Amino acid sequence: MDQKSFFRLIFLIVTAGFIISFTSTNFPHAPTRLLDCTDSSSSPLCASRNFLFNKQQPRPIPKHDPKPNTKNHDHVSDTPNHPLDPLTVSEINKIRSILSSHALFTSGTPHALHTVVLEEPEKNLVRHWEKGNPLPPRKASVIARVGADTHVLTVDISTGRVDSENSPVRVSGYPMMTIEEMNDITVVPFSNADFNRTIISRGVNLTDVICFPISCGWFGNKEENARVIKSQCFMTQGTPNFYMRPIEGLTILIDLDTKQVIEITDTGRAIPIPGSTNTDYRFQKLATTDKTRPLNPISIEQPRGPSFVIEDNHLVKWANWEFHLKPDPRAGVVISRVRVHDPDTHETRDVMYKGFVSELFVPYMDPSDAWYFKTYMDAGEYGFGLQAMPLVPLNDCPRNAAYMDGVFAAADGTPFVRENMVCIFESYAGDIGWRHSESPITGIPIREVRPKVTLVVRMAASVGNYDYIIDYEFQTDGLIKAKVGLSGILMVKGTTYQNKNQVEKDKDGNEEELHGTLLSENVIGVIHDHYVTFYLDLDVDGPDNSFVKVNLKRQETEPGESPRKSYLKAVRNIAKTEKDGQIKLSLYDPSEFHVINSGKTTRVGNPTGYKVVPRTTAASLLDHDDPPQKRGAFTNNQIWVTPYNKSEQWAGGLFTYQSHGDDTLAVWSDR
Repeated sequence: MDQKSFFRLIFLIVTAGFIISFTSTNFPHAPTRLLDCTDSSSSPLCASRNFLFNKQQPRPIPKHDPKPNTKNHDHVSDTPNHPLDPLTVSEINKIRSILSSHALFTSGTPHALHTVVLEEPEKNLVRHWEKGNPLPPRKASVIARVGADTHVLTVDISTGRVDSENSPVRVSGYPMMTIEEMNDITVVPFSNADFNRTIISRGVNLTDVICFPISCGWFGNKEENARVIKSQCFMTQGTPNFYMRPIEGLTILIDLDTKQVIEITDTGRAIPIPGSTNTDYRFQKLATTDKTRPLNPISIEQPRGPSFVIEDNHLVKWANWEFHLKPDPRAGVVISRVRVHDPDTHETRDVMYKGFVSELFVPYMDPSDAWYFKTYMDAGEYGFGLQAMPLVPLNDCPRNAAYMDGVFAAADGTPFVRENMVCIFESYAGDIGWRHSESPITGIPIREVRPKVTLVVRMAASVGNYDYIIDYEFQTDGLIKAKVGLSGILMVKGTTYQNKNQVEKDKDGNEEELHGTLLSENVIGVIHDHYVTFYLDLDVDGPDNSFVKVNLKRQETEPGESPRKSYLKAVRNIAKTEKDGQIKLSLYDPSEFHVINSGKTTRVGNPTGYKVVPRTTAASLLDHDDPPQKRGAFTNNQIWVTPYNKSEQWAGGLFTYQSHGDDTLAVWSDR
């Protein structure tokens, strides 16, 4: 858009997953408690086969000391110090108290809170706020399910006022699931006699079975006019890695609101359950005899401690950078008010107002009955932050890392703490930040080398079988990198085949389509993708920015002009419409992408700006009319530039679960 428009950038990073290589509750009136799911709590949040919680003992980190400490930080005394600080324990408790007396929640209708987060103040208020000034009124954005309806509420924490605009919501889709719902679904199949008979008929003990909640997307029919989920099951006997032992073809359709089984589909009775041999992924259990090249320990020391500080729990300062950092139940981590100190002018200059993971789209490429619906939206359906696990000191994060907890609200409004959810640390991997040596022919004996030390903000989310590692890396030269790592375990498919030579062929010699690769006996790794979409609201030297596509074009020389016949030139085009801001990357259309502020110039007259550099990117090859692609239409381009709109932050729409794709980034941009 032109320089007078606020805009935000949606940037798609794709982690390819091609496998060839690789119960609603009422508000209780009991005293409020602060849950800690690292102890022996019997809360439903911590129950159900330890499904969603890591039961090890992570150590919380006091914000003034970057070293691990065994004393718990209970967060009860936390107070907000910045307009963007997340809701505190006391604020969540007050919100819960306010809502417990609201008419929506006193009728006896079953209800649950699916989202309780800070309703951020208007952007201009935040931009002009300075430390020492009063905070803008603190409000909460609440998404609640009451009976069969979804309500979006704004709660003024100071006055107790509750506003509900356009409630109940009349759009396709539902809010992201609560942890309690996901836990409940793991046990629902066992309450159904037909399911139990199916398991027993396979010669499997019910005690050796675990069932997993799987969002079912939207394909009409059974997904219409009901909030449903599917469940598939695995055998746990002989291994903690139950993902490798699927009970193939057995799918249970469940009503998410009533927790009742709707339908059981069993198409895999003839498919054996894969064995457990060599599936245990724990290091001490690995069956390896190769002891010839052990790795010696590596430790990077900082004798004078880290160079960064965290002020008021959420404001990070390092080298020439400062930014606000907070955990979020949906996005995982939100980085805001990113600014850099200019050593020449001694000014602190704006770079980015807000950045976070907007959505993660994971479509599997198997159209069979037990797999076609596996087209996950890991943020909008499961909550990327809700699935974040406590980071393990010295393994997930190095020595001298500082840790930040997430404080979230359970379905009944009770605050709970996700300890060590985020870590901040300085990184040095032996890389070179900058260097230059003069050739001996110059006679100038200069060898100048500067090590590359960066600041990393990290979180890791275990969304079922996969573990995502998200890093935001800040460099001293002003560069910011968003990095995605994918780890964990494959989601595999059971098969009758034990060897490639058993795969059937047709009369023309073409092998049967397996939709993946035979990885082991009776195990297929199914082809799939992971599309990670980032929301970046850049404010380079302020909000009046423009998006510029710089095309590299071949220019032919005139006869006699030069011995050269051609050269490359840069052609700059400022985006005037949202269509101009829809970018498909192409190897044969080399381009750079700049965000500039033409109202601010360098000393030689160029507009100040940042370059957006796509790295690991890919495009979805699915048909645009395929239901999963309608919902994931934000993957149709690698970059989208749209006018700033506070309400348009989630690429898959605010209500992603079972949405029809009518409120996505692609819809906003085309509109």
